[in-house]
Amino acid sequence: MTQKNNTHKQVSQEELCAPENLIALVKKIKQWGLELGFQAIGITDTDLTIAEQRFNVWLEQQMHGSMEYMSRHGTKRTRPAELEQGTLSIISVRMDYFPEDPELAIGLLEKAEQGYIARYSLGRDYHKVVRKRLQTLAKKLEQEIGAFGYRVFTDSAPVLEKPLAEKAGIGWIGKHSNVLQEKTGSWFFLGEIFTNLPLPIDTPAVNHCGNCTKCIDVCPTQAIVEPYVVDSRRCISYLTIESHQAIPVELRPLMGNRIYGCDDCQLFCPWNRFSQQTVESDYFARGDLASPQLIDLFLWSESEFLKQTEGTAIRRIGHESWLRNIAVALGNCLAKPNTTETAQKTAIIDALNKQLGHPSELVKEHVIWALAQQQ
Repeated sequence: MTQKNNTHKQVSQEELCAPENLIALVKKIKQWGLELGFQAIGITDTDLTIAEQRFNVWLEQQMHGSMEYMSRHGTKRTRPAELEQGTLSIISVRMDYFPEDPELAIGLLEKAEQGYIARYSLGRDYHKVVRKRLQTLAKKLEQEIGAFGYRVFTDSAPVLEKPLAEKAGIGWIGKHSNVLQEKTGSWFFLGEIFTNLPLPIDTPAVNHCGNCTKCIDVCPTQAIVEPYVVDSRRCISYLTIESHQAIPVELRPLMGNRIYGCDDCQLFCPWNRFSQQTVESDYFARGDLASPQLIDLFLWSESEFLKQTEGTAIRRIGHESWLRNIAVALGNCLAKPNTTETAQKTAIIDALNKQLGHPSELVKEHVIWALAQQQ
């Protein structure tokens, strides 16, 4: 756990741990967080006993697919004090990211010749944005009380972010496994500061999903196998981002034009009717990524891919997976004779044929499949 010397205000342990002082400190932390661009800040303890049980069952059922890192760290993922020795409380934060009118995103799903990219990845890589703000928040706290132990995270280590956010009152975990807030929906990133401060904790969020099953019903690949349980092996986000293997043939037609991630379970969630567009310019869509032409993206060389996706989360999947994903989307476009003009179909076929000589067997296999879809 990071611990820095500080030349600013030093507070004695006894003075700091007085209940009234801790309450006042949390109030300041939340105010500073809002000033830094977070939309909500909550505090929780390190007890994830219930979440640990559910997580272990999920692993036992092999629903993490090829994401072996999910089981690599033993109990450190579910026991924060083992991951960072001395952790007593966790500051959980939320930062909204949705960059546009949700109706535009929904409409894009029907445009087979264009690619759908998960909205969280259209702008700057959130890891960098959230982590920098968290570090600033921790420094602000350090200036207030002196040296203390802490470490910041945002989807960057074995941390169960969603259960922590739920316990911290940020929102509840919905049936799609994303965190929801009743006034703003689910379009937000999470981040944490693990700290050795004995901060007073917030009241956990209350689940408001009720009898709604919209997210389960609209999932293109039926990856939400039961409420609150997602089988990654069927999830389009996993298939297009986490997995670097061949996409199962039976799932390819179900992917439509989704080439990087999938937002359906959020796009159609009733709670997201309350969501608002982000004011964070870092999350605004770059270039034409919000509604790109599949052919244009498919013809990018590796150097063009790296240049066009520089600074975004998209870049991490690599050019090979990028071409694999787009080949599937182009095949699905060819399979829709009533929605694709003859000239456009010809252009798609030409683009696919140009990649038949690609050195990657993975890419070629998906290109051959795509060409076989033409009607």
